[in-house]
Amino acid sequence: MSLGFVGLGLMGAPMAVRLARAGHALKVWNRTAAKCAPAVAAGATLAASAAEAARGAEVVFLCLADARAVEAAVFGPQGIAEGIGAGAVVVDFSSIAPEATRSFAARLRAERGAEWVDAPVSGGVAGAEAGTLAVMAGGEPEAIARVAPYVQVLAARFTHMGPVGAGQTTKLCNQVIVGSLMCVIAEAARLAANAGIDPLKLPEALAGGWADSKPLQICLPRMVRAIHDPPLGAAWTMLKDLDTARALAQRTRTPLPVAGAAAEVFRLLCAREGDEAEAMRIYALSAPAQEGRER
Repeated sequence: MSLGFVGLGLMGAPMAVRLARAGHALKVWNRTAAKCAPAVAAGATLAASAAEAARGAEVVFLCLADARAVEAAVFGPQGIAEGIGAGAVVVDFSSIAPEATRSFAARLRAERGAEWVDAPVSGGVAGAEAGTLAVMAGGEPEAIARVAPYVQVLAARFTHMGPVGAGQTTKLCNQVIVGSLMCVIAEAARLAANAGIDPLKLPEALAGGWADSKPLQICLPRMVRAIHDPPLGAAWTMLKDLDTARALAQRTRTPLPVAGAAAEVFRLLCAREGDEAEAMRIYALSAPAQEGRER
């Protein structure tokens, strides 16, 4: 199968490597070409542009930061739309607003006769490397069936949630849960520390109980030990998704009081430490003054 991949960042690079190692004829492109090196070493071909990555490909994958980046990569100069053929499918792993996805899908179908599957992911860089991501997808059933064998190289779970945009809506639900839970875990860990309990014992003590979760087991030790490299994700990424969820909530008259509070925690972190601050730094927001300076 001839495939293209555009956007080889923290998540996209290991995903492209897995596709290349699976033996597919894969062309890759990234704005910073050096980030394509691992995929090229695994057997991919470096394309000169996004259009070239899409030319002749039956499926083109995207993994970009936001809707603006997706629009530029697809419809900008030398973008995917200039190279993609009728009947091909774009699979967008990016996390963007559902209405933006629907607009892009309609435009691509009208201009090029190509299909769009929105397929945001959950599982982080470790999941991308191991091929154990959870992928939630929106699109036509025929397009979903066509891309499933290749997405399954990357994912332990590939769930068709409905028409175009449904995958993005599901990802927003995911982020409401994860973003809120991160903030609650940071609060519980700080409460334990301030009350004289070793917070690093919480994951063991709560394992198997109702408070247990992957975020508890993975995030709490990183928060308390100030492990931020390799990063699990930037604070602005979580804030972007929570703000997108809140915008959808406004349109659907859905109250999101807890997710709204979580968004403000991440907004505070971005204001204090910059957009690229690692998301686990939310634990440091409530640190005693001396501890905060040391970290």
